[in-house]
Amino acid sequence: MSKESTGAGTGRLSVFKTYKLYVGGKFPRSESGRVYEVTDTKGAWLANAPLSSRKDARDAVVAARKAFGGWSGATAYNRGQVLYRVAEMLEGRREQFVREVAEAEGLSKPKAAAVVDAAVDRWVWYAGWTDKIAQIAGGANPVAGPFFNLSTPEPSGVVAVLAPRESSFLGLVSVIAPVIATGNTAVVVASETSPLPALSLGEVLATSDVPGGVVNILSGRTAEIAAPLAAHQDVNGIDLTGADEALAKELEIAAADNLKRVRRPGATEPTDTAAWTAAPGTHRLTAFLETKTVWHPTGSLGASGSAY
Repeated sequence: MSKESTGAGTGRLSVFKTYKLYVGGKFPRSESGRVYEVTDTKGAWLANAPLSSRKDARDAVVAARKAFGGWSGATAYNRGQVLYRVAEMLEGRREQFVREVAEAEGLSKPKAAAVVDAAVDRWVWYAGWTDKIAQIAGGANPVAGPFFNLSTPEPSGVVAVLAPRESSFLGLVSVIAPVIATGNTAVVVASETSPLPALSLGEVLATSDVPGGVVNILSGRTAEIAAPLAAHQDVNGIDLTGADEALAKELEIAAADNLKRVRRPGATEPTDTAAWTAAPGTHRLTAFLETKTVWHPTGSLGASGSAY
């Protein structure tokens, strides 16, 4: 539950918000029934957030895998429309997110508003890339022989994403949007200290056009949730943005068991909300794409081709 100010000065009791996980398009409580206290930057209580268990992580992977076929099979243009719809819904709930970001990150209302506006714009930016990334990540390859040789990008599959610790909303959006824009599905571990904007994002996704299971959001102890995700045989990639150096090394070792694609925090990785405002580039879009190469004979060799 969380505190709300809607009843202040009106003589009525406020309605406390109950935060829940977002898994498979639904809002379960943690399988364990546990919660933990979330406080603002001054230590004041904000809410009780679900403390996810290993079982919750496994359930999220199952949901993400189930959703992958339909989401990756949708046209890139359609995925762009869906992401744009998310931006529309975020715009409609702007004031809620401004309040949550201000509390989570200790920002003034004007600064929090700027962060939320930047996050909405970031959704729109990635929405515009869904049907364009293939042009820069693929193409025709020169070969010595009577063949067409074409390379096209395809999504890796289910991607576990550790959200940034300091940037509870703009950083969160910046790591989720590129993963799903390219056709992957995601299991997101929210910022351990500031999970509330992420859990509220689940409500936005549920009321937009994003199919259930495409994004699954867990809150709790990052190390506890990330460990089973890194070792999970049905997770195809992991983004370690939200892991510290020691945890990132541990998770990378676990991920090697089934040769996951691992995105490591770079030397210039943003460490706070201000740094996330920089132009994102396309490196996160290509981080979890695989390349399929198709050979097709030309001339007198016939019309049949092969791919590998």
